Amino acid sequence: MALPPPPPPQWVIGLNSPPVTKPKTAGIPDPPGYTAASSAASKTAVRAPPTTEEMDVLKLKKAWEVALAPVKQLPMTAIMMYMSGNSLQMFSIMMVVMAFKNPVMGLMATNQAFEKFESEGTKAKLLAVKGVYVAMQVLALALGVWKINGMGLLPTTRSDWLAWETARDPLEIAIPAF
Repeated sequence: MALPPPPPPQWVIGLNSPPVTKPKTAGIPDPPGYTAASSAASKTAVRAPPTTEEMDVLKLKKAWEVALAPVKQLPMTAIMMYMSGNSLQMFSIMMVVMAFKNPVMGLMATNQAFEKFESEGTKAKLLAVKGVYVAMQVLALALGVWKINGMGLLPTTRSDWLAWETARDPLEIAIPAF
């Protein structure tokens, strides 16, 4: 004797049938600014596509966000560099490598970062945005230079150049007396 197949689980039934709309309770008023008529109208209203001027403004705003993104990373990078110390250790060396690698890669990819925002209306305005982006990357590079200077890796003192200095010829020779 064959048994009937088991009924599907409750979650399958819930997935295949839309949820039942609950009737509105008369005791709960609509929140301020909301009416059932306006919500029905907003569902049926078709949103007009943005004009080219509006799209250019939006693209320019997004380009400014991309241009200012490197400066948002600077405080955290500076804190990490300060906390890693000035000794030559693996962590501080990795911090210095990352402090130079990220801005250099950003400078090399400047045009690729902004090519999705280019259009006929934004081409002239993107030049200033790219300039700010390059300035922020140079500021990040300056933070890396500050770190390697603190670590003593930059030749900034006279003793760093002793190999190229010649010995002075004395004008007088002093002979000690007995």
